[in-house]
Amino acid sequence: VQLQASGGGLVQAGGSLRLSCAASGSIFSINVMGWYRQAPGKQRELVARMANSGNTDYADSVKGRFTISRDNVKNTVYLQMNSLKPEDTGIYFCNYYYRGRVREDDYWGQGTEVTVSS
Repeated sequence: VQLQASGGGLVQAGGSLRLSCAASGSIFSINVMGWYRQAPGKQRELVARMANSGNTDYADSVKGRFTISRDNVKNTVYLQMNSLKPEDTGIYFCNYYYRGRVREDDYWGQGTEVTVSS
């Protein structure tokens, strides 16, 4: 599975960005795709993830500001980020996860940088 992320950049506090991540390759329809981020000097953390069923999971710090969505036909996941704060700065990584009876897949994209200036 290959993941191609895009959409990062530099934005002022209060602004918005939209990240996209397209998956290709041997994709199982039942999966979870999501976004994680890593700030300088910190561990990677979950931002938001979404199952193909539509179930979502958000970090408390982004609830009400970020919205994850996906297009199952295009195998693409999106992250709409509004009301951005300087603490949202970091490298954002797309993730694809599948777990079956005999196989488990866990793939990461190359990361896209988000910088929020105060």
